[in-house]
Amino acid sequence: MSKIISTGSTFRIYGDDLVTHNQLPAQIYSIRCSKMTGFYLEKHADIEINEDKIYGVHMEKVNKVLNAFPNFNKNLGVILSGAKGIGKSLFSKILAVEAVKKGLPVIIVDTYIPGIANFIEEIEQEVLVMFDEFDKTFGNIKAADGMANPQTELLTLFDGLAQWKKLYVITCNNLNTLSDYLVNRPGRFHYHFRFDYPTDSEITEYMRDKLHKEYYGEISKVIAFSKRVSLNYDCLRAIAFELNTGLQFEEAIKDMNILHMNDTTYIATLYTKDGKKDTEEKSLDLFDKTSNHSLYFTIDGKWFYAKFSGVDIRYDFDRHIDFVDGKDIVIVPDDDYDDLTEEEKKRYKAIKIDHIVFARKEEKGLHYNLSVLKI
Repeated sequence: MSKIISTGSTFRIYGDDLVTHNQLPAQIYSIRCSKMTGFYLEKHADIEINEDKIYGVHMEKVNKVLNAFPNFNKNLGVILSGAKGIGKSLFSKILAVEAVKKGLPVIIVDTYIPGIANFIEEIEQEVLVMFDEFDKTFGNIKAADGMANPQTELLTLFDGLAQWKKLYVITCNNLNTLSDYLVNRPGRFHYHFRFDYPTDSEITEYMRDKLHKEYYGEISKVIAFSKRVSLNYDCLRAIAFELNTGLQFEEAIKDMNILHMNDTTYIATLYTKDGKKDTEEKSLDLFDKTSNHSLYFTIDGKWFYAKFSGVDIRYDFDRHIDFVDGKDIVIVPDDDYDDLTEEEKKRYKAIKIDHIVFARKEEKGLHYNLSVLKI
């Protein structure tokens, strides 16, 4: 039997499958918009967590957020930031699934439509609103004539002037594209979980779980490789697959879709045999064994170039560092050697280099981390 719904003076006829709700059922939705009828919610496909083991502190942080939300008397905001492939999506999936279990509907925003903030604000109940890849969806869109910037449009929404509080979660790969009114604003976004690449111990744990025992000897090589190329869990999963076929790491990595695209900035530290040291920051490609390198140092007031070949750069598996031995380094004085006095020449000859070590320069964060999420 058909059902009739009236709004003001308008009557619409629907089929007998029409169901009305006083509130949104606890499930996952996507926001959609029709030119004819405007905004509406569409049931999202069920989210499945297909991981055999959740590494790191995902569940701890998920519970922290969901336990904090009931105790807030206003909106609660959470930023999930970090490079691709290091756990933001998995964290978001776990958070969505656990929110639904607690009776909290989840609304996923994966596209920008002018007016979307007003639609979300009109939802008169507590919900989790998840903005996936916020920097991509809202970061580089120019406002239409007479319209507010997309991120500016959302500020009032995040501030929570509406009657019903909401839990807002945004994921982003590039913090530089976020408005200054979002980053370092705990009044709007109370938590900021910064996802990082797996550490040595985390790589070891993951590889021991995924590799056959006879290939555990390759794990140290994976760790060494991670010092030069940042490896996310997608990379580690692919490497483990190849190693389990019986290939050694050197062979396994050759044809994999893991590229070293650019020079990396390193802090090079020179140590002399009598305990002195100096450092230089420089972009280097430690993968290129055909290159010749030249670094500029000073010891005892004497400036010189330390020159060596890329083929002489080795990896210390005990200390997890790249280094070049002093016997493979040639000292070239900054001054014209022939113009030096005998005393000055002696001072240069007295410099005995023990080794140079290379440490990849850590990127500086653009914000103060309230919480750091290691996976």
